[in-house]
Amino acid sequence: PAWNPVFKAVLDGANVHRGSRMLDVGCGAGGALVLARQRGADVTGLDGAAALVAIARRRLPGAGIVVGEMEELPFADERFDVVTGVNSFQFAGSLVNALAEARRVCRRNGTVAMLVWGRREDCDLLTKVMPAVFALLPPPSANAPPPLPLTAPGVIEDLMVQAGLIPKNVSEISVALEFADIGIAVRAIMSASARAIMHSGEECVRSGVEDALRSSVQSDGSIRLDNCFRLALATRH
Repeated sequence: PAWNPVFKAVLDGANVHRGSRMLDVGCGAGGALVLARQRGADVTGLDGAAALVAIARRRLPGAGIVVGEMEELPFADERFDVVTGVNSFQFAGSLVNALAEARRVCRRNGTVAMLVWGRREDCDLLTKVMPAVFALLPPPSANAPPPLPLTAPGVIEDLMVQAGLIPKNVSEISVALEFADIGIAVRAIMSASARAIMHSGEECVRSGVEDALRSSVQSDGSIRLDNCFRLALATRH
């Protein structure tokens, strides 16, 4: 539920409404799809993690949710009105290839929406919490390419153009991720920390995340993390 305001902003920006045929690439446990279905959209999802797809299928009976790769989408050309990627496209082997596949399955004049984190200094989760997780990851490969500067002006738009899309708008969204208590926040963050857990052990990661979250505990025991995201919208002709 902490991510619902983020999902809502993406669905609003992409104009997802009753009758929209929507594909969420990297759908995870289906949070954005649940909200889209509540709007009356015809929803489909894809994720690379079979365990998360299983959860999404339980939450969305009858929806077409599959395990697959975002650079080889198992869907027909121009099948969807809207294709979304909420913090997902940037994890493809080739971001341009992933966006090109999103373009292929999106109908003409449809919308492709890509959401990524904003500037690091504007994101509590990235500055206060994730360093504790990053410190417990295996060392990066010496041959790993540097991360793309997706917060720099024009970078996302250029990638979309390379993929054959026509950028329409890039906006910043300020959203607080709020959790009822520190235990729920720890579980949520650990659910996205599988590599750190495999490398350093579950208890080590749990302890690191708990310590990092203590500065964000509110007077009622809840957790609040203020963050900024970038939402890029594009169309295809």
